[in-house]
Amino acid sequence: MCEKYSCKSSRSGEELDIQWPIEASDIELHKQLFPGAPEASPDRKMPDFNHIHQELRKKGVTKKLLWNEYVNECRISGVRPYLYTQFCHYVSQEEQKRHATMRLHHKPGEKIEVDWAGDHMYIVNSKTGELTDAHLFVATLPYSQYGFVEAFLDEKEESWLAAHVHMYNYFGGVTTLLVPDNCKTAVDRVKKHENPKINKSYQELSEYYNTAIAPARVRRPKDKPSVEGTVGNITTFIIASLRNERFFSIDELNYAIREKLDEYNNAPFQKREGSRTSIFQEEKKYMRPLPEEPYHPSVWKKSKVQFDYYVPVEGMFYSVPFNYIKKEVDIRITDSMVEVYFNGNRIASHKKLSGHKNQRSLVKEHMPPNHQHYLDWDGEHFRNWAQEEVGHNCYQVIDALLKSREIEQLSYKSCMEVVRLSHNHSAEMLEIACEKLLSYQANPSVSNLRNLLASPKTLGIREETPKKKAKGITRGPDYYRR
Repeated sequence: MCEKYSCKSSRSGEELDIQWPIEASDIELHKQLFPGAPEASPDRKMPDFNHIHQELRKKGVTKKLLWNEYVNECRISGVRPYLYTQFCHYVSQEEQKRHATMRLHHKPGEKIEVDWAGDHMYIVNSKTGELTDAHLFVATLPYSQYGFVEAFLDEKEESWLAAHVHMYNYFGGVTTLLVPDNCKTAVDRVKKHENPKINKSYQELSEYYNTAIAPARVRRPKDKPSVEGTVGNITTFIIASLRNERFFSIDELNYAIREKLDEYNNAPFQKREGSRTSIFQEEKKYMRPLPEEPYHPSVWKKSKVQFDYYVPVEGMFYSVPFNYIKKEVDIRITDSMVEVYFNGNRIASHKKLSGHKNQRSLVKEHMPPNHQHYLDWDGEHFRNWAQEEVGHNCYQVIDALLKSREIEQLSYKSCMEVVRLSHNHSAEMLEIACEKLLSYQANPSVSNLRNLLASPKTLGIREETPKKKAKGITRGPDYYRR
């Protein structure tokens, strides 16, 4: 060694206080003993591994192509390249370094990982034999590996929220964190360098249970390895074991799943003592208790207020104050209530309607004042108006219109049209027209009444001057005589 390097630059093990066992690597030990020695450099050029890693991610790029490019670069630089087999060996070693993983040690009661299973089960229609997909919601406590599974007919937001409520009730406690996937029922949007925006309904659920939502990164299954592993185990333990059984309802399927789930959680571990259930009993002590009141999931939707001051919700219609017509509002839907918000302020609240579609829930104060006036009119009100304001013949016409329909409310529009005719014609003329109409028509119609009023000569009276509404700018002749 002294022939190659100056012995003055070398140092003994006693000087460096190097003792057995030696923890340093050979390279580090060489640097300590020979600090002045130059680092050995290979006689061949090493490939640019960062460049190769990026290029291999592109479509159509192969190691053979990159090796040819590497050889051409070496020839231009005047250095020796590695052969193809050695080139692939070094590239593979470098790629393995990039796939290094860190084993995480989970704390008890810290988080729950949730996801939809990729494989489905099926519900059989007892009449047609048609198969309907049943989607499995899976949740896992990473510390104990204790699992929860429930089947739903879809993966919509309502099912997603209900699954979480059932999951918390099954676990009997709440963790600090909730780790879902980046599905639309959990996250509204995901941008590369920004925190994901949590769905409003999902955020409301997390606030109620006082837990934080930390979605896994897109296409990063290792961010929630416990639930990913549970999905695989569930596929084998539950789905495969029930593959030959037929289920005719979602409740029947969930009953069978719950039995298999209990077997899964109670099964002893292969490489550690106890079972998921036994470890969960210890973990449960670290979980926070459930809220006293049960949570009622809510779904948020956006809608525009229609010209009739209603908003459509699941085939029903709910009124809002008329001054919000054509405004975009937020609608909060629960199993019992429908609430309407504008800029964060609640402007309407209704009890949720059920039954046949197209029902309407109306609050009188939401209507314009002139609409509220007509809301009080009913059959008796129309009859009293005709008798007191016009006469007996008009009363008979109104009475005939009300009796012409099996449901009296369907004739209110025709009666209201008679009231409007009284605004443009005198009560005397309207009474004569009704008398004339009854003389030749047993079932009077509003259109015939309107035609009679349009031609006063057929009534045997002089044409009257139409009623005119006073205008604000009309002063009259007395004003100019002053």
